[in-house]
Amino acid sequence: MAKEGNEQQKKGKEDSKTEDDDFQYIVRIANTDIDGNKKLIHGLTSIKGVGRKMSTFLINKTGLDRKTKMGYLTEKQIEIISQAINDIQKDAPSWMLNHRKEYETGEDVHLIGPQIELRLRDEINIMKKIRSYKGIRHERGLTVRGQRTRANSRKGLTLGVSRSRGR
Repeated sequence: MAKEGNEQQKKGKEDSKTEDDDFQYIVRIANTDIDGNKKLIHGLTSIKGVGRKMSTFLINKTGLDRKTKMGYLTEKQIEIISQAINDIQKDAPSWMLNHRKEYETGEDVHLIGPQIELRLRDEINIMKKIRSYKGIRHERGLTVRGQRTRANSRKGLTLGVSRSRGR
């Protein structure tokens, strides 16, 4: 009886190995490493520039099940998702894109990954160059969107009441 139990345990381990062989712990889509244990709808949100609504849109477009884990996706399915991400500008409605009315061309664009940071830095430099109010605030390190600066946003030197030494 003990031998039969050991054989069944070995078979169970072999079965789990075949299931784990297909499982990828890290999936790479759009230059981003995604945890394989996350479900598809949450895994896509770890790509910079893809939020919950955009990931739902991509899943509906590709026809995949949103509850499957990222690690169980096949290479073909990963290729379909990456192709859908590349074609977001064509398929998604304009209100869903994250960079509408681009500065130079006036078109609606959706940026993903490091493109977002590069474009943001370029636009801040343009504001500084044309000496707009926002650009000047960026240069001086002050708040840009109208927040108060008396009590909050204190950076640099510490401010406070200094104690008089005489007392």
